[in-house]
This record gives sequence, structure tokens and C-alpha cells, in this order.
Amino acid sequence: MFPLPIPPKHLKLLQTIGKIASQLGYPAYVIGGYVRDLLLNRPCKDIDIVCQGSGIELAAAAAQQIPEAGKLVVYKHFGTAVFRVDDLELEFVGARKESYDRSSRKPHVEDGTLEDDQNRRDFTINALAFSINPANFGAFIDPFNGLDDLQNGIIKTPLSNPDITFSDDPLRMMRAVRFATQLHFTIDPHTLQAITTNKERLRIISMERIIAEFNKIILSPKPSIGIKLLMDTGLLGQFFPELHAMRGIDTQNGVAHKDNFYHTLKVLDNLCLKSDDLWLRWAALLHDIGKPKTKCFDEQENDWTFHGHESVGADMTVSIFKRLKLPLNEHLQFVRKLVGMHQRPIFLTNTEPSDSALRRLLFEAGNDLDALMTLCRADMTSKNEEKVKRYLQNYDILVQKLYDIEKRDQLRYWQPPIDGAIIMQTFGIQPGKQVGEIKTAIREAILDGEIPNDYEAAYAFMLQKAAQMQLLPVS
Repeated sequence: MFPLPIPPKHLKLLQTIGKIASQLGYPAYVIGGYVRDLLLNRPCKDIDIVCQGSGIELAAAAAQQIPEAGKLVVYKHFGTAVFRVDDLELEFVGARKESYDRSSRKPHVEDGTLEDDQNRRDFTINALAFSINPANFGAFIDPFNGLDDLQNGIIKTPLSNPDITFSDDPLRMMRAVRFATQLHFTIDPHTLQAITTNKERLRIISMERIIAEFNKIILSPKPSIGIKLLMDTGLLGQFFPELHAMRGIDTQNGVAHKDNFYHTLKVLDNLCLKSDDLWLRWAALLHDIGKPKTKCFDEQENDWTFHGHESVGADMTVSIFKRLKLPLNEHLQFVRKLVGMHQRPIFLTNTEPSDSALRRLLFEAGNDLDALMTLCRADMTSKNEEKVKRYLQNYDILVQKLYDIEKRDQLRYWQPPIDGAIIMQTFGIQPGKQVGEIKTAIREAILDGEIPNDYEAAYAFMLQKAAQMQLLPVS
């Protein structure tokens, strides 16, 4: 019997469920990710229990007899049931075998044995199981040598023909890349070739499911591993053509530009060392997404240019989020903002910035200034260590200047001292163009340093501006 390092609390729970399954006459097993993560010493808060019988019936009996069990949720269509014990989620299903129609990833399901259930698993490392039956609790079941693959860091399908595995459920191709990225494993060459062969099958998968896997890749410690695999297998072009289009180097008059795809991956990896925020990582992924559309060779300068790529990229961010079914809320606005502004700090480090330029950066970045600076630091990818060091020192100087002017002018979280209500009340006018013109003039005067950021100065400026517009205060 293979010794499994089951935590004592989980051990007691699984022994209880095993006894209940035995009373029902259902052989029961723990299978999949929990077993894999036990052996890898990784945390796992999901336990999949498969039984040769009704998984729903076993879940109902267990939920009734285990005092700590939370609410039982039954998914009759899928033949599964779930409940929680503290922070642990337990999912129950009857052993089954599956067959697929090529036009859908939804299987035709019928009752089966544990062997059938293991055959339908995506990878050998996810087909590992152990018994929770009282007679042989802990007995390790590994029909595909998944333990060897786990120890050798290999992602491989249980079936000898991986084309069947991936054609049946093409999302498994994304999962192969995701596991390789998260675990730092290698995809078996035969399995990897099958992904390339079946890449177009990904089109039958919903974008929501694809992006759920892609986000897990982005959230891994080193996302470039998975994104390179997606590129090399052709999967990336199936759902993210804008990122795919960044790969490649053009040469003209003997001058080549850098490969923006690999530069982007380096920026993303750099940023991941500093932040685990998903949307900041998306900003790193998209920061140069506008470069293919703005690429131009300047004959006079004899060099490549990408003028305005940040603005083009900000606009592209909206369409990319819509197509990829990403949230169209404050997360989109955050990513779009950072993509559109990522050149601003770089420009300011290359000049002696005026107070006005610093105020505008503080005002426009607002609460996202720290995130913007983190992205800009990650954008330093030169192989020349001295050059990188010099640029980062320039950022330190810029940050200090921003801190000093923020301390003085308090613009980072700025709200205008004169709002529209005051303007309308003072001059007896309705909402419209005149109100907006006065508000804009006050804001620009403060940002340009013409007047201090306080109510009295802004009110006096408002009266002056209104007089030019032939508006008089109401008595």
C-alpha cells in the first residue's frame, strides 16, 4: 500500500465517507487533483470522490451524517453533488464512461467502473486514485504510471492516442498548458504534437472556459512558460490573434526591431515578481498590443517607430476584453488606463519634467499611480544591466519628484475645489457647455500652476473666467 500524506483532519473525514459508502454498497475512491497535490505537497481544498453507484445518493447520506457538512448542492444534469466542510469542498460523482460528438465537448455519459472513469481523465497525473473503502483504505490505484510521470514532471494523456483525448474535449489542451506552467512540468512530445494537430478544435469551446484557463496561466509564477507553449502549438492564434500578431522581427535597411511578443512576455514575468494582481498582469500583457498596427520604418531616422501605440493599444483593450468575455467594468478601465499611460513616466524620465507635467501625471494616474510605476519598471528589459540600472534609478528620481509635488499640491486624489453645482448656483445657469468650460479652465489653471489648489483661488479664477464669457453672478 502506497503511503499517502493525508492530513489528519481530512483522514478522519474520508474514513467516515468510506464507511457510509460501504453501508450503501458503493466502492468509493478519491481521484484526481487532490491525490496529485498530496504527492506534490501542494495545498488543495477540493476533493473529488467517485463511487461505483450514485454519487448523489452518497453525497446526501454523507451530508446528513457529518455534523460539519454545509448545504448540499445537487446537479442532477451532471450527476454530481457538492458540500463543504469548513474550507474544504467535496464533490461526489458516480463512476462513468463517456463518448463524444465531434461538434460538442458535452459527453454522452453512462454508468461505468473506476477503470472507465480513470480512462476518461485528461492526464495520467490526474488519473491517480486511492480507496476510501474500510477494507483497503489508502490503497493506491495508478493504471497509467501517473506516479512516474509526477515524479519526472511529465504531462501525458492516459490514452495512448492523445488525439482522442483532445478531440473529445479540446479544453484539455489548454489544461495541459496550464498544468505545465503551474507545475513547471514538461508536456510529453507525443502529447504536445497532438495539441498542435488538434488546435483548431479549440473553436468549439466557449470563450469563457478558454479564458478561465488562460487566466490561471497568467496567474502562475512565470506565465511566459505557458504563453510560449500556446504560441508554439498554435493555440494562441485560435483565441488571441492580437497577441499572436506581435511575434516576429522585420528588417529594413539592415535595421531590425525587437520581437515585441517576447519583450511582452519578459515584461509580464518581471511584473509577476512584484505583483500577483490579475489585472495588472493583463496590463503588462497588453501594454504594447498596439505596436503591430503602428509599426513604421522612418527613412529619415533609419529606424523603426511605433508612434501612438499606447493610444491604439488602449482602444484595442476594449475590443479584446469584449471578445474574450473579460469583465467590462472597473477592471477594463484599469487595464485600458495603464496601457494608454505606460509611456508617460518613460518620457518624463528622459527629460527634466516641469511641475505642470508632474501634476498632470499625478492627476490622471490618480489611485493607479503605484500600479503604473510598477508596470513601467517591469518594462525595462534590456540585456544591458547598466542601462537597466540607470533607467530604474531615473524612475526613483521621478517618484521622488512626484512625491514632493503631491505633498505640496495634493493632486493624486484630487477633487476640484469648485464643482458644477457651485458654478450653476453662482451664475444661475443650467447644466451645459458653459459649466463644463469653466470647470475645465479651473482644472487646467491648477495643473499648470497658475493658481493654487484651494477654494478661494479657484473661486476668484472662476469669476474672472465667467466675466470673459459674459456671465455675471446672481445677486
